[in-house]
Amino acid sequence: MSKKLRVGLVGGTGMVGQRFALLLENHPWFEVAAVAASGRSAGKTYAEAVRGRWRMPRPLPAAMAGLTVTDAADADALAGLDFVFCAVDLDKSETRALEERYARAEIPVVSNNSANRGVPDVPMVIPEVNPEHLAVIPAQRRRLGTRRGFIAVKPNCSIQSYVPAVHPLMDFGVSRILACTYQAISGAGKTFETWPDMLDNVIPYIGGEEQKSEQEPLKIWGAVADGAIVPTAEPSITTQCFRVPVSDGHLAAVFVSFERKPSRDEILSRWSAFESLPVKLGLPSAPDPFLVYFDDDARPQTRLDRDLSGGMAVSIGRLREDSQYDYKFVCLSHNTLRGAAGGGLLTAELLYAQGYFD
Repeated sequence: MSKKLRVGLVGGTGMVGQRFALLLENHPWFEVAAVAASGRSAGKTYAEAVRGRWRMPRPLPAAMAGLTVTDAADADALAGLDFVFCAVDLDKSETRALEERYARAEIPVVSNNSANRGVPDVPMVIPEVNPEHLAVIPAQRRRLGTRRGFIAVKPNCSIQSYVPAVHPLMDFGVSRILACTYQAISGAGKTFETWPDMLDNVIPYIGGEEQKSEQEPLKIWGAVADGAIVPTAEPSITTQCFRVPVSDGHLAAVFVSFERKPSRDEILSRWSAFESLPVKLGLPSAPDPFLVYFDDDARPQTRLDRDLSGGMAVSIGRLREDSQYDYKFVCLSHNTLRGAAGGGLLTAELLYAQGYFD
């Protein structure tokens, strides 16, 4: 493309916002033209706002360091941008109101937040799984009274290891899923320096996570009808979510039952042959392959495999029959890349490729 789209980072000083900044450095389609954050950071340069708070493995991109941070509550300050990524740290009602304010100001929003995930005309997208849900955007625009503005969200990081692995098997009639997720501390926006209590520790509770892990897949596997996304009634899903002493990467132990039980070879073939729309469209952040199966029983491992395909692939292993369910396996995704900023970036690339930013 001859001219890059001008992008804003709303919540740019937090961990996910910082990850967005690195991913957008030298992006072929998008460039960061503005950063917004809380009123405490407004008026500072981006470099000043994150001084002592930068948690990423590479330095803040020099081209963004001098940008003046604006107050995220002031949508007018970002007028004229092609779209924004939103990763604010506010309560749900405030986040939902803020994102709608941007959308009504004709600034499309690609959100990392949970506030609008349950809204029927807001697409919640894993680009390789349910890209067809973007078709609900015209109905959302009618509700909001906008020409360009809309909100699209990415789902919770906890489901982005096991939902992609189950998705190619859905036509076998997936009836039940049990998933136990072992989630890194970066999912809470923490490091071991800022959360020393997590060293040598496991916490068997993450607030709200199990409800999200059980409900959000039903919307993802639902269908667009009459201007809304109608969640599917099946499969039945139950989860447990644990915080574990790992810096990055969410691992899931998954148990699945089917109405028509496939063979092990059929499952492996589905994973191996899976083709995604992002790869077909040549999206810059699309992993190829998306699903990677390891024959080694000791894989995937968080430290070894979370960065597969730039942290955008989902790795799977230990597929075997189970005594209570039909099959069980483990899978892994990088929670701040595939599960957060990288998933949001890939969603934005899909929206651009399909003309929703026009």
